[in-house]
Amino acid sequence: MPESVRGQLTMEKTPSYLVRERVPARVRAMSPSVKLVLVLRDPVTRAVSDYTQAAAKGRARRSFLHSVTDNRTGMVDRSKPLVRVGLYDEHVSRWLEYFPRSSFHFVSGERLVAQPERELASLQRFLGLRPPWVGARHLVFNSTKGFPCLLREPGATPHCLDPSKGRPHPKIDPVLERRLRDFYTPHNQRLYNIIGRDLEWPP
Repeated sequence: MPESVRGQLTMEKTPSYLVRERVPARVRAMSPSVKLVLVLRDPVTRAVSDYTQAAAKGRARRSFLHSVTDNRTGMVDRSKPLVRVGLYDEHVSRWLEYFPRSSFHFVSGERLVAQPERELASLQRFLGLRPPWVGARHLVFNSTKGFPCLLREPGATPHCLDPSKGRPHPKIDPVLERRLRDFYTPHNQRLYNIIGRDLEWPP
Protein backbone atom coordinates (compact mmCIF):
# COMPACT_ATOMS: atom_id res chain seq x y z
CA MET A 1 0.00 0.00 0.00
CA PRO A 2 1.33 3.47 -0.85
CA GLU A 3 1.52 6.02 1.96
CA SER A 4 -1.24 8.61 2.27
CA VAL A 5 -0.72 12.30 2.95
CA ARG A 6 -2.94 14.26 5.32
CA GLY A 7 -6.42 14.66 3.89
CA GLN A 8 -5.99 11.80 1.41
CA LEU A 9 -7.71 8.41 1.37
CA THR A 10 -5.84 5.51 -0.22
CA MET A 11 -7.92 2.51 -1.26
CA GLU A 12 -7.10 -1.01 -2.40
CA LYS A 13 -9.60 -3.59 -3.65
CA THR A 14 -9.00 -7.35 -3.68
CA PRO A 15 -12.18 -9.45 -3.27
CA SER A 16 -10.25 -12.62 -2.41
CA TYR A 17 -8.87 -11.01 0.76
CA LEU A 18 -12.20 -11.76 2.45
CA VAL A 19 -11.74 -15.53 2.23
CA ARG A 20 -7.98 -15.98 2.60
CA GLU A 21 -7.29 -17.07 6.16
CA ARG A 22 -3.90 -15.39 6.60
CA VAL A 23 -4.89 -12.00 5.24
CA PRO A 24 -6.55 -10.43 8.34
CA ALA A 25 -3.37 -10.81 10.42
CA ARG A 26 -1.24 -9.39 7.62
CA VAL A 27 -3.53 -6.40 7.13
CA ARG A 28 -3.53 -5.69 10.86
CA ALA A 29 0.27 -5.86 10.94
CA MET A 30 0.37 -3.33 8.11
CA SER A 31 -2.21 -0.93 9.58
CA PRO A 32 -4.34 -1.66 12.66
CA SER A 33 -6.36 1.52 12.03
CA VAL A 34 -7.38 0.61 8.47
CA LYS A 35 -11.04 0.96 7.47
CA LEU A 36 -12.56 -2.13 5.86
CA VAL A 37 -15.39 -2.02 3.33
CA LEU A 38 -17.15 -5.26 2.39
CA VAL A 39 -19.61 -5.39 -0.51
CA LEU A 40 -21.76 -8.47 0.06
CA ARG A 41 -24.06 -10.04 -2.51
CA ASP A 42 -26.65 -12.82 -2.25
CA PRO A 43 -24.34 -15.87 -2.10
CA VAL A 44 -26.45 -17.88 -4.55
CA THR A 45 -26.43 -15.09 -7.13
CA ARG A 46 -22.74 -14.55 -6.48
CA ALA A 47 -21.95 -18.24 -7.08
CA VAL A 48 -23.77 -18.15 -10.42
CA SER A 49 -22.02 -14.89 -11.32
CA ASP A 50 -18.58 -16.26 -10.47
CA TYR A 51 -19.29 -19.37 -12.52
CA THR A 52 -20.46 -17.23 -15.46
CA GLN A 53 -17.24 -15.20 -15.31
CA ALA A 54 -15.11 -18.35 -15.19
CA ALA A 55 -17.00 -19.90 -18.11
CA ALA A 56 -16.58 -16.75 -20.20
CA LYS A 57 -12.82 -16.92 -19.61
CA GLY A 58 -12.66 -20.63 -20.44
CA ARG A 59 -11.86 -21.62 -16.86
CA ALA A 60 -15.04 -23.55 -16.01
CA ARG A 61 -14.09 -27.20 -16.47
CA ARG A 62 -17.24 -28.56 -14.83
CA SER A 63 -20.93 -27.78 -14.98
CA PHE A 64 -22.36 -25.41 -12.38
CA LEU A 65 -24.03 -28.40 -10.72
CA HIS A 66 -20.72 -30.21 -10.24
CA SER A 67 -19.03 -26.97 -9.15
CA VAL A 68 -21.27 -26.62 -6.09
CA THR A 69 -22.33 -30.16 -5.12
CA ASP A 70 -20.78 -33.42 -3.99
CA ASN A 71 -20.58 -35.73 -7.00
CA ARG A 72 -21.72 -38.73 -4.95
CA THR A 73 -24.55 -37.30 -2.85
CA GLY A 74 -25.72 -34.34 -4.93
CA MET A 75 -25.75 -32.20 -1.77
CA VAL A 76 -24.18 -28.75 -1.55
CA ASP A 77 -20.46 -29.18 -0.88
CA ARG A 78 -19.04 -26.43 1.32
CA SER A 79 -15.50 -27.38 0.32
CA LYS A 80 -16.10 -26.29 -3.29
CA PRO A 81 -14.62 -22.81 -3.93
CA LEU A 82 -17.85 -21.41 -5.42
CA VAL A 83 -19.69 -22.43 -2.25
CA ARG A 84 -17.01 -21.53 0.28
CA VAL A 85 -16.79 -17.90 -0.80
CA GLY A 86 -20.43 -17.34 0.16
CA LEU A 87 -19.94 -18.39 3.80
CA TYR A 88 -19.76 -14.72 4.72
CA ASP A 89 -20.55 -15.26 8.40
CA GLU A 90 -17.43 -17.37 8.82
CA HIS A 91 -15.20 -15.00 6.87
CA VAL A 92 -16.43 -11.88 8.69
CA SER A 93 -16.06 -13.63 12.06
CA ARG A 94 -12.44 -14.38 11.22
CA TRP A 95 -11.76 -10.72 10.38
CA LEU A 96 -13.43 -9.64 13.62
CA GLU A 97 -10.75 -11.54 15.53
CA TYR A 98 -8.29 -8.90 14.33
CA PHE A 99 -10.33 -5.71 13.96
CA PRO A 100 -13.15 -4.10 15.99
CA ARG A 101 -16.64 -3.92 14.51
CA SER A 102 -16.22 -0.14 14.14
CA SER A 103 -13.52 -0.73 11.51
CA PHE A 104 -16.04 -2.31 9.12
CA HIS A 105 -18.67 -0.98 6.76
CA PHE A 106 -20.95 -3.46 5.02
CA VAL A 107 -22.46 -2.58 1.65
CA SER A 108 -25.42 -4.42 0.11
CA GLY A 109 -24.38 -5.39 -3.40
CA GLU A 110 -28.02 -5.42 -4.51
CA ARG A 111 -28.78 -1.97 -3.10
CA LEU A 112 -25.56 -0.57 -4.50
CA VAL A 113 -27.09 -1.25 -7.92
CA ALA A 114 -30.72 -0.40 -7.11
CA GLN A 115 -30.10 2.56 -4.76
CA PRO A 116 -26.51 3.68 -5.41
CA GLU A 117 -26.92 7.19 -4.00
CA ARG A 118 -28.12 5.83 -0.64
CA GLU A 119 -25.41 3.20 -0.34
CA LEU A 120 -22.67 5.60 -1.41
CA ALA A 121 -23.85 8.26 1.06
CA SER A 122 -23.59 5.75 3.90
CA LEU A 123 -20.16 4.64 2.73
CA GLN A 124 -18.88 8.21 2.50
CA ARG A 125 -20.05 8.94 6.04
CA PHE A 126 -18.11 5.90 7.23
CA LEU A 127 -15.01 7.16 5.40
CA GLY A 128 -15.39 10.62 6.93
CA LEU A 129 -16.18 12.39 3.65
CA ARG A 130 -18.45 15.26 4.69
CA PRO A 131 -20.29 16.52 2.81
CA PRO A 132 -20.51 13.49 0.47
CA TRP A 133 -18.41 14.00 -2.64
CA VAL A 134 -20.42 11.61 -4.80
CA GLY A 135 -24.18 12.17 -5.09
CA ALA A 136 -27.06 11.74 -7.51
CA ARG A 137 -25.57 14.21 -10.02
CA HIS A 138 -22.54 11.94 -10.39
CA LEU A 139 -24.56 8.83 -11.26
CA VAL A 140 -26.17 7.66 -14.48
CA PHE A 141 -27.78 4.27 -15.07
CA ASN A 142 -26.52 2.02 -17.86
CA SER A 143 -29.70 0.24 -18.98
CA THR A 144 -27.73 -2.14 -21.23
CA LYS A 145 -25.64 -3.59 -18.42
CA GLY A 146 -28.02 -2.85 -15.56
CA PHE A 147 -25.43 -1.00 -13.46
CA PRO A 148 -24.96 2.65 -12.46
CA CYS A 149 -22.02 4.52 -14.00
CA LEU A 150 -20.00 7.32 -12.42
CA LEU A 151 -19.68 10.85 -13.77
CA ARG A 152 -16.62 12.75 -12.58
CA GLU A 153 -18.58 15.92 -13.27
CA PRO A 154 -21.97 16.62 -14.90
CA GLY A 155 -21.75 16.27 -18.68
CA ALA A 156 -18.57 14.20 -18.59
CA THR A 157 -18.21 10.78 -20.22
CA PRO A 158 -19.61 8.15 -17.83
CA HIS A 159 -17.13 5.77 -16.24
CA CYS A 160 -18.81 2.37 -16.28
CA LEU A 161 -17.83 -1.05 -15.02
CA ASP A 162 -15.62 -3.32 -17.08
CA PRO A 163 -17.37 -4.93 -20.10
CA SER A 164 -17.03 -8.30 -18.38
CA LYS A 165 -19.56 -7.16 -15.77
CA GLY A 166 -23.27 -7.56 -16.31
CA ARG A 167 -23.19 -10.74 -18.35
CA PRO A 168 -26.54 -12.56 -18.43
CA HIS A 169 -26.61 -15.45 -15.98
CA PRO A 170 -27.63 -18.95 -17.04
CA LYS A 171 -30.80 -20.40 -15.57
CA ILE A 172 -30.09 -22.96 -12.89
CA ASP A 173 -32.24 -25.91 -11.97
CA PRO A 174 -34.89 -24.84 -9.40
CA VAL A 175 -34.14 -27.89 -7.25
CA LEU A 176 -30.45 -26.96 -7.13
CA GLU A 177 -31.28 -23.34 -6.35
CA ARG A 178 -33.49 -24.50 -3.48
CA ARG A 179 -30.67 -26.64 -2.10
CA LEU A 180 -28.29 -23.71 -2.26
CA ARG A 181 -30.75 -21.37 -0.53
CA ASP A 182 -31.47 -23.91 2.20
CA PHE A 183 -27.73 -24.32 2.70
CA TYR A 184 -26.96 -20.60 2.89
CA THR A 185 -29.99 -19.36 4.87
CA PRO A 186 -28.62 -20.18 8.36
CA HIS A 187 -25.25 -18.68 7.40
CA ASN A 188 -27.00 -15.54 6.14
CA GLN A 189 -28.97 -15.19 9.36
CA ARG A 190 -25.77 -15.47 11.40
CA LEU A 191 -24.19 -12.85 9.16
CA TYR A 192 -27.11 -10.45 9.72
CA ASN A 193 -26.68 -10.86 13.48
CA ILE A 194 -22.94 -10.22 13.24
CA ILE A 195 -23.16 -7.08 11.11
CA GLY A 196 -26.41 -5.73 12.56
CA ARG A 197 -28.08 -5.45 9.18
CA ASP A 198 -30.62 -7.57 7.34
CA LEU A 199 -29.53 -7.76 3.70
CA GLU A 200 -32.90 -9.27 2.75
CA TRP A 201 -31.60 -12.08 0.59
CA PRO A 202 -34.21 -14.67 -0.44
CA PRO A 203 -34.47 -17.52 2.10
